[in-house]
Amino acid sequence: MSVILATAGYDHKIRFWEAPSGISSRTLRYPDSQVNCLEIHPEKTLLAAAGNPHIRLFAIDSTNNNPVLACEGHTASVTGLGFQRNGNWMYTSSEDGTVKIWDIRSPGYQRSFNCGCPVNSVTLHPNQAELISGDQNGNVKVWDLSTSNCVAEFVPDGVVPIRSVSIGEDAKHVVAANQNAEVFVWNPESSKNYTEVCRFFAHETGYCIKAKISPDCRSLVTTGSDRTARIWDTSTWQLTKTLGQHQQWVWDATFSADSSYLVTACSDHSARLWSLKTGEVVRQYTGHQSCVSCVALNDST
Repeated sequence: MSVILATAGYDHKIRFWEAPSGISSRTLRYPDSQVNCLEIHPEKTLLAAAGNPHIRLFAIDSTNNNPVLACEGHTASVTGLGFQRNGNWMYTSSEDGTVKIWDIRSPGYQRSFNCGCPVNSVTLHPNQAELISGDQNGNVKVWDLSTSNCVAEFVPDGVVPIRSVSIGEDAKHVVAANQNAEVFVWNPESSKNYTEVCRFFAHETGYCIKAKISPDCRSLVTTGSDRTARIWDTSTWQLTKTLGQHQQWVWDATFSADSSYLVTACSDHSARLWSLKTGEVVRQYTGHQSCVSCVALNDST
């Protein structure tokens, strides 16, 4: 399967899609709760789905609709999820106040980092040796995986919750977006030395829900409760496109491997594939009976 596209949400369903046609090719039931986040294994063999508080891994190229692994250990809603570059382990964040690392060959977590308050987002540094978390108390923390210690902490705007954190593959920029829709950009010169580059308000009204740097590191997408996804040039941090055909909140977004397309997930029960060259919708994916809260795409070759 060259292109894997999956969506999930509040209807307790995970849907796989034929990306070009918009046809739903497979539906999985997620009985535990809504699905908060999805991530595709780098080898395109597994789809990880996280809810409240469970994590389930499903085989992608299979007729078996039951999870092949259930990961237990969080005690509240899981808010962030990702795989290490080679797919050997997985990392998660949760409203239970922890960030955890999992060996995907076993159901229990291997390590746990206590953040002291609900964690809304986590991302892995390209060096594969640090995790960056954003939490409900407004903290951005850097965790050294070799020592299991928090080696840096930033509080960019008091106790305003950090909703999303992201780092570029070139490791030149770390981005955090808070609940007031303010985006903070740093240059991570080292794990302990983050130099602020700029800060700006990404959405004039409402909340910023997700912020993510593109694979080519040239763009940032932010999504908001104002029914838009917005594209920002990371060389100037100026707005380049507003994707505004959503009918309700935009919860998630993910880039194609070449950074020329974007898929958004929306409360209006649908996901949309956008051309970032034209700013137009190429395909709409409909079939969910409730809010689509997360999307995962892997079209790498």
